[in-house]
Parts: sequence; structure tokens; C-alpha cells
Amino acid sequence: MNLNEHRARPEDVIFTRRQFLHRFGMGMGGLGLATLLGENLFASTADSLNPMAPKLPPLPAKAKNIIHIFAQGAPSQVDTWDNKPALAQYDGSALPGMDGVAMASPFKFQKYGQSGMEVSEVFPNLAKHVDEMALIRSMWTDIPAHEVATVMMNTGSLRMAMPSLGSWTIYGLGSENQNMPGFISLRTGGGLPPGGTSNWQSAFLPGVYQGTSVNTDSDSVEDMLQNIRNPYISLKEQRRQLDLVQQLNQMQAQKLQQDAQLEARIAAFETAFRMQTAASDAFDFQKEPESIRQMYGYSPQGKQLLIARRLVERGVRFVQVWATGWDHHQDLAVKLRDRATDIDQPAAALLTDLKQRGLLENTLVIWGGEFGRKPVKDSQGGDAPGRDHQNSGFCTWMAGGGVKGGTVYGKTDDFGSKAIENKVHVHDLHATILALMGFDHTKLTYRYNGRDFRLTDVYGNVVKDIIA
Repeated sequence: MNLNEHRARPEDVIFTRRQFLHRFGMGMGGLGLATLLGENLFASTADSLNPMAPKLPPLPAKAKNIIHIFAQGAPSQVDTWDNKPALAQYDGSALPGMDGVAMASPFKFQKYGQSGMEVSEVFPNLAKHVDEMALIRSMWTDIPAHEVATVMMNTGSLRMAMPSLGSWTIYGLGSENQNMPGFISLRTGGGLPPGGTSNWQSAFLPGVYQGTSVNTDSDSVEDMLQNIRNPYISLKEQRRQLDLVQQLNQMQAQKLQQDAQLEARIAAFETAFRMQTAASDAFDFQKEPESIRQMYGYSPQGKQLLIARRLVERGVRFVQVWATGWDHHQDLAVKLRDRATDIDQPAAALLTDLKQRGLLENTLVIWGGEFGRKPVKDSQGGDAPGRDHQNSGFCTWMAGGGVKGGTVYGKTDDFGSKAIENKVHVHDLHATILALMGFDHTKLTYRYNGRDFRLTDVYGNVVKDIIA
């Protein structure tokens, strides 16, 4: 017998004040928990210890995955999904109760499908899918500033750093693919969108629920995923390093306390390690048949949406596609048409492809921006006018995933300047998305700083009329 192994060590009897309070509090809490759990105290399974293990939602739901096409920049509702003939009557004249002069839409609208939904000529391909869409024409948000409203649309918060919609989704449902992140954000361009990483952050949720941002500019999978590879050591050595980091982190947590930023960093390392094989296949869109690639088109947006379908097909729970470039203060007649053309064919192809593969029923597709546009000319537009920001009325559509297709919900006034009927705030939209995924938004909570937080804060009403 080695007596040194049975002697008291200084670290066993000397604590910091923080360690003493932590152990005392956890000990008393453990006694209460043991009473509540009873015989189920040791009934944990391997899956229950894995925060990303797939879970069944508490309520019946059709939607299992989400593809969010974020039209960042704020598309003009009166030039895309909300026809306002009255603007033509006032074109160039003052509008009652508004500053500036009316600007009629340069685009024609037409009714499509059995539902007779009116759609602008800039979306000829998406117009063929209106009977699968629920169109909300009465959206509104709080502040018409890009950075604030973009983060608001993604996290439901104007000020405090809050978890994103994607993070809440995988917190509640986990992911069906354990070798890939449950939440992936696809973007293009060298810089970050307004609000930066706040748009896919997990905030106070554990770091494993944070979104993984991937720049899809390159056609090379190795370039797209370059940050997940270590060019200097083998996979075996990487695994040993990560195991050591996890061991050191556990020692840190036992002796002091868990560090949320450290946990998030280690979770990112683990995800990157697992992605080195699984993600290479998922992001390799060139493996698709030529007919499929042609259907989506060869544009950057087409590539993104094809990758989004491949990710959902492989069990990724939440995919966000950044479709930026909708900030049209001038030359709207040309720039909006160009931007709409970029997304029209790929988005229509996505709906067609998902439906053909039997995935649309379980995949919720969302399109929309952070706010809308005024019905008057922007004074800065000159001879090629555009429209300024508006937060009081804009459009969002959803398809698949338990949505009641062919539905038009809500209404703006005769000029599209503000929602006047069945108004839907961003919190209401989030509550409805969670309902389609099988959650009561008031009960999907996480306790932080002594309070139960949720995506919709203390607001939100489910728009039941657009749920099948």
C-alpha cells in the first residue's frame, strides 16, 4: 500500500471562496434533485449526455429542417410580393399623410396558381410555386436600420446578445448528423454581413449550438472548408490533441467553473475535426448530375441553394443562406430586377428539388429580409430613384414543413406603407417557426443569470392561419 495515496492533499482542504460556494450550492441542489428523480437518477443514456443527439419535439410537427433564405438589405415589398395599383394613380404626386412623392412600381404583377396570388414579374419561376407558399404581407419590425434589424430578425433581440433562431432550433431538436454542425450559415463575399457573427451566435447557450459560417465563394471544397483542416499533423494526432484539451477543460471546470467562451472554442474544434471527412462530401456540389446543377443555375446563389439541399438531405437541422444585395436607394428598376433574377431560378429549383425528393413536406423554407421599403421615391435617388427604409410593413413567405400553401395573410394600406390587418411582428414570425418545428415558444427556454430566456422574450403569437 502506498501511504502517499491516502494522505490528505492541500487542494482537498483549501478552497477559494468561489469554490466553496459552488460546491456547497451544488451539493444542496443535488440532494433536492435526487429526491425528485428517484429511481431514474442513474437512468442516463449515451444519447442524453450528447447535447446534439436528435430529439423529438414536444408537440406534433411536420417540419424537421429549416432552410432560411435571408434577403438581407430589405427588399421592396411593393415591387415583389405586395401589389399596390394605387401607387400608379399617385405616381409623381404627394401621398396623403406622407412625405415625398409616390413611386409606382416599374414591374407588372400577375395572378398565379389556383390561389390567384399576385406576384411581380421579377419572380417568374417562384411564381409557379405560390400554391406551396404562405405569404405574409403584414410583417413589421422595430427599427429600420440594417444592422439592428438584421440581428433582430436572426435573434429576436435589439440590444442584448441573444442566441440565434438556428441555435434555438438545434438546442431544442439536436441534429440527425453527428459529424456535421447542426446549424450552418452559407455566405459569399470577404466581409461579414451587418451585425457580423451575432447573426449565428449561440450567446449564453452552450457553444455546441453556435452556427458554423462557411464562405462559398470558391468552387473548391478544400477552399470552402480550409479552416477545418490542420495541414501540419495527421487526424490521429489531432484526435489526441483534442482529447487532451477536453481533459484539461474538465479539470478547469472541476477546480474553478465552466467558461462559456472556452466551451464554445473547444466545441468548434471538435466540429471541425469531425467535418474533415463528412463535410467534404456534403459541400461537393459538383457531384450532382449536370441536370440538377443546370436546374439551380451556375450562379453563386444557385451553388449555395444546391449545397443547402445537400446539407438538409444529410441531416443538418438548420441551414441559412445569405442572399444579400437588396438595399436599393437608387436605380431600383434595374438593380432590384438583377437581384431578383439571381435568386428566382435557384429558389424555385430548391422547392422543386425538395418536392421531388420527398423532402419539402419536412423542410421549412423561409424567404424574407429585415424590413421593407417606402412607397415614395428616395430623395437621394435622382433621375434613377429607389426607395428608403421602412419598418412598418413588408413581406415574408414560407413553404413546405407544415405550411398552408396558397395562403395570403395580412394586409398593408393602399400604398404599402404600413401593416393594417393581422400584423405580424418578428417575434410572431419566430413563434410560428418554432410551432412548425413542434415547440411552444413560451416553453423552449434556457436559464441564464437567474432568468428563463427564450427566443421571443416575453412576446410572440403563433400565426395559426398559415399552419396546415
